Amino acid sequence: MIDDRGCQLDMEKLNIICSLCDWNGIFKVYQKHLDEAHLNPFCKHCGTVCNTVNTLTQHIPICEKVCVNCLLESYGCNEQFLRMNTQDHLRSEKHQRILLQYILEKTTPSVISSRTMTTNNGEYDTTSMGNLQELHETINIMLDGIKALTDDLQQLGSESLHHHTSLRSMSEDISKLKIAVEETHSLIDAHQTNQQIFQRSLASFQQELEEQKNISTDGTFLWKITNVQQKIVDAQNEQQVSVYSPAFYSSPNGYKMCLRLYLAGDGNARHTHMSLFFVLMRGEYDSILEFPFRFKVTFALLDQISQQRHIFDSFRPDIKSNSFQRPRSDMNTASGIPKFLPLTIIQQDNNPYVRDDTMFIKAIVDFSDIPKQLVPYTLSVNPGLPILTQHELIKREIEKRAQEKSQITSNTSMSINQDMNMNHAGNNG
Repeated sequence: MIDDRGCQLDMEKLNIICSLCDWNGIFKVYQKHLDEAHLNPFCKHCGTVCNTVNTLTQHIPICEKVCVNCLLESYGCNEQFLRMNTQDHLRSEKHQRILLQYILEKTTPSVISSRTMTTNNGEYDTTSMGNLQELHETINIMLDGIKALTDDLQQLGSESLHHHTSLRSMSEDISKLKIAVEETHSLIDAHQTNQQIFQRSLASFQQELEEQKNISTDGTFLWKITNVQQKIVDAQNEQQVSVYSPAFYSSPNGYKMCLRLYLAGDGNARHTHMSLFFVLMRGEYDSILEFPFRFKVTFALLDQISQQRHIFDSFRPDIKSNSFQRPRSDMNTASGIPKFLPLTIIQQDNNPYVRDDTMFIKAIVDFSDIPKQLVPYTLSVNPGLPILTQHELIKREIEKRAQEKSQITSNTSMSINQDMNMNHAGNNG
């Protein structure tokens, strides 16, 4: 065969459209387009990758996932389906009904003609009778198939209804279960909330019990303050500007009192000093006590390294102030020493007043008018001794100092008398 060069040139100039995309151009460059844009093309129906466009073209007519039309489309079976589902479609009730209608239309004329056809002897054509019988059997088979399909369809419908009812029942059960789970979660949350409240109440009760166990009933109170640095930060940030001490009493049936501490200062002492105040509280025996409260109060920040360099200060109540009248609410307005201690002292590293982030403040309500010069001794008494022993030591110290003072006075008087006598004798001589 000899190639027609002219025909080939004419074909190369033909305008074509790519079957795989929107590209169009002359036939001469089509192969180049296929190599560049459609290398290893794949079937858009099933995703199969092909080596060439020709391979893809051969694959399309046999692809199981291509959508095809029924052969009886022109007779009313216009359903589209995947090639892989052809057998299912052919067995469907709709297709079988249209197929039967098609067969009846094609065979009825021949049947009629076979019925009217007779031989000269007046006998039916045996061939036509055979065809008619065969057609009748085919129709009966198809009717049986349609009936079976109908029965299957009804059974499927019944099963579908049963499954739908079961699904609905299961959905209701799931909804009930979900509600039950939510109620359980609510109960658990409520239980956890109640447990937290109970734990807080228990902690508060334990704290109160601990405070009651360590309660003071002699007018002196030693307050242990922990987490000092965090409390200072909270006070400076105004998260908790002050803290209250546990209550203490002047006697088992006496005045009820507590201390209020501003670790970052209060009022004009804010951020410069530690402020310490005395608070008179409402007690059970106030109705038989004397008011206004008029006893001197001494505060002391204790030295924890045995140097006995305690920092102390005291004040006497202003009996005209509401702070010292009989309490009408849980506690009166606090009153005391706003500039008790410069903050720089307790903020110094290794200071003797804050050790292990803990400091101790002692309050003494002076009911016996202890001399000021005896306060350091009172603060230096070992707090580990029984209260009665501490009082006895202080009493002895008071008596001792009174005796020493009396002795000094007596010696001074004797010395003066001797000097006077000597001067008198000299004058007589």
